[in-house]
Amino acid sequence: MADREDNVTVPEFSSLLQMDPYLKTYEKDFKRRYDLLQKRLFELEEAEGGFDQFTRSYKTFGVQRQPDNSLFFKEWAPAAEALFLTGDFNGWDKFSHPYTKKDFGKWELILPPKHDKSPAVDHHTKLKVVVHTKEGERLYRISPWAKYVNREEKSVIYDWVHWDPPQPYNVIHPRPAKPTSLRIYEAHVGIASPEGKIASYTNFTNNVLPRIKDLGYNCIQLMAVMEHAYYASFGYQITSFFAASSRYGTPDELKELIDVAHSMGIVVLLDVVHSHASKNTEDGLNHFDGSNSCYFHSPPRGEHKLWDSRLFNYSSWEVLRFLLSNLRWWMEEYRFDGFRFDGVTSMLYHHHGIGSGFSGDYSEYFGLQVDEDSLVYLMLANHILHTLYPDCITVAEDVSGMPALCRPVEEGGLGFDYRLAMAIPDKWIQILKELKDEDWNIGNITHTLTNRRYGEKCIAYAESHDQALVGDKTLAFWLMDKEMYTNMSSLIPMNPIINRGIQLHKMIRLITHGLGGEGYLNFIGNEFGHPEWLDFPREGNNQSYHYARRQFNLVDMDHLRYCQLYAFDRDMNRTEDKYGWLAAPPAYVSAKHEEDKVIVFDRANVVFIFNFHPNKSFQGYRVGVEVPGKYKIKLDSDMVQYGGHGRLDHGTEFFTEAQPFNGRRLLLNVIEP
Repeated sequence: MADREDNVTVPEFSSLLQMDPYLKTYEKDFKRRYDLLQKRLFELEEAEGGFDQFTRSYKTFGVQRQPDNSLFFKEWAPAAEALFLTGDFNGWDKFSHPYTKKDFGKWELILPPKHDKSPAVDHHTKLKVVVHTKEGERLYRISPWAKYVNREEKSVIYDWVHWDPPQPYNVIHPRPAKPTSLRIYEAHVGIASPEGKIASYTNFTNNVLPRIKDLGYNCIQLMAVMEHAYYASFGYQITSFFAASSRYGTPDELKELIDVAHSMGIVVLLDVVHSHASKNTEDGLNHFDGSNSCYFHSPPRGEHKLWDSRLFNYSSWEVLRFLLSNLRWWMEEYRFDGFRFDGVTSMLYHHHGIGSGFSGDYSEYFGLQVDEDSLVYLMLANHILHTLYPDCITVAEDVSGMPALCRPVEEGGLGFDYRLAMAIPDKWIQILKELKDEDWNIGNITHTLTNRRYGEKCIAYAESHDQALVGDKTLAFWLMDKEMYTNMSSLIPMNPIINRGIQLHKMIRLITHGLGGEGYLNFIGNEFGHPEWLDFPREGNNQSYHYARRQFNLVDMDHLRYCQLYAFDRDMNRTEDKYGWLAAPPAYVSAKHEEDKVIVFDRANVVFIFNFHPNKSFQGYRVGVEVPGKYKIKLDSDMVQYGGHGRLDHGTEFFTEAQPFNGRRLLLNVIEP
């Protein structure tokens, strides 16, 4: 193998080394990974006529209506002894419609049309695959390729429902161009209304999309769309990979949601879960053919101990077909614009990140602990997506800091566009939990916000869904807690807790937006300081929806201060849209003053000045800038409409002086309260 690796060339590896010469030590690892990828692509070319055809397998597997209205069924069930199709169409006869066994564990069945030439299975009727195992068991299963599944009210198990509407949804709007500055609104359809129930795709289209547009976000990251039998899993225990969750409505209503978002110039990413799958057997992938493997590694490798779920065998040809076609399906059928890949850390390492602190030592990212099957799967997925859809956006959720995660595949990287800056929200929560205001470490905050791999784009965020889950709470609630129940009225003076909370909520968001990355993310409702936390209906809370909703009604009440936080978030995004700091090179931090608690940086011709001191204002504060000329205030968290005190005169003009200061060429004297 060593000889083979020496002959491999990673075409643009030198570009990666220019950014990070220390990776030279691991050149063999990069070569091996790249070689494995090229081998996969070559095999796809040889066996399947290339990846384009291979990744469209959703057009041949599951159920397909042919031009003459006959129905073609196809499954992969290598361990099965026999397969039958049953359902409403044949009065649930378990034996009348056997599949025919083909090579490589495949099974096929053709149902001719009815006498009136209509398909043998009607739209919206139930189906099941009956699997006979070698041990003589009879199992009832849902096709892994099922495009729609539903659950009757009294039932626990989901049903495979044939989806072939007479008038399918027709797309009206083209995809918007890929944004240069990514401002992401992370959303969950089911919680997107103030009512104590599961909200719908249509509610989201009509009531939430206009808010997102108004707020200045240009990208939505939709969670919990892939079908999951257990609502309280937050959409992370997938049971049907090709089915859009029916609890929010129909596939066509999701298509309309995305189409309307596109009409507003907003791109939509799917939170895709390819890191693991639900253990459910009757309505999931687990034991589909009666065996303990099939789509997964057999235990113990095929089980995630912490998540209590199954782990895919990424070296299996049919698993690659299934997962890569799944990505293609969401892009083609629903017209998503890309993906946020969940659980990437778990995929990258055999230890799944469990009990591993990741000190940042490069040896942690190479060698035997790395699961190269799944790493190469991610390279393959990114290569295929970006080749077929040049504007596709892929985001990795990785806590480990894997080098070259967001560098092109041609350099030996994994090919993601962005990674989530997961250390930033942890830092804010830690500060608010553990430190008094006067003990905030300005250098440490600045370090956390700027500590990222050069040339690899990050999505910065102050809080996401993770921080709001039960056991934790939103930043607004960390800041103001129970005071939010009684003192958010703008008709009464702010008490010290509300005053501090309102100001820090804005400042934490703006400094994260300006300094923390090349993209920004906000979780639904947090833009206006949503109180409390998130908790889905479950046995432990008597199936309550009280914390599984977003109280947009709070923003719509003018006499409450939530609309002030909303207004600041909106104007922060609109200011970024004008100046484009997210698309600019990283900021230059010219001051991080521990005693004054002041941070100053410039980025994209904008100067950011933050005073985090709990009780001290400054007159005539001197800051360093690079660009000469006249400066004016463009965004001010102290404005009255943002819940501030209106202490700054926005008519003031500030002129640079030709005097070097704090590592910048020029000096600016800022009159600040």
